[in-house]
Amino acid sequence: MDIALRPSRGGYLRPFGCAWFIVEFLKGNGPEGSPKIDPDIGAPMVDIHYQYKSALHRAYAEDAVALDEEERKRKGLPPFTAEEAQERLQRYLSRIPYKLTKMRYSSFCRYFGHLKRLGWVEETGKTEPSGIQDSYPPAPSRVYYRLTEAGKKATLAEVSNPLRLLYPSFDSAYFKEKRSGKWYYSKKKS
Repeated sequence: MDIALRPSRGGYLRPFGCAWFIVEFLKGNGPEGSPKIDPDIGAPMVDIHYQYKSALHRAYAEDAVALDEEERKRKGLPPFTAEEAQERLQRYLSRIPYKLTKMRYSSFCRYFGHLKRLGWVEETGKTEPSGIQDSYPPAPSRVYYRLTEAGKKATLAEVSNPLRLLYPSFDSAYFKEKRSGKWYYSKKKS
C-alpha cells in the first residue's frame, strides 16, 4: 500500500512548525539544536522567535548539504568527510538571509498573542531590561513566558491552529467557501 508523502494541501512549507517549536522550547527540550531552558523560568518572546528562525536556518542548510551529498553519490564520488560536511553546512548557513524563511517577528507576536489569549502561555513575572533601554529609557522590558498546564495538555492540532478555538465559527466549511471563488493558478484559455 502506497502512502502519499506530500500533504494534501499546502505542500512543504517548513521543516517543522512554529507551534511545535514553541511548545517544545518552552518545555525545555531544546528542539532542533536550540538551547535548553528552564521551563519554570521560561524565555522572552524575542528569544523564542530568534531560536525558531535559527533552527529553521540550520534545517535548510542541513537539507542543502544532504542534496549535495546525493548529487555526489549520483556522480559516483565518495561521500563528504565529517569536516567537509561541517564546512559546507557553515557555508550554507552564512549564505541564508535572515528574512528568507517565513514568520517575521510581527507575525510571531500575533501568533503568540493567540496562545496567550487561550491561556496556554503566561508571564513568569521575571523581566529584564532590553538592549534598547541603554539609549532610550521608555522602551519596554523583556518579559519571560512559560507554558501553563493547559498549554502542556493542548494537542498539536489545537496549538497549530489557535484561531479555530478562539473563533469556532471559522470552521473548515467557512474556509472552503472562502477559497471556492479564488484561483491559485492561471486558467488556460480554450
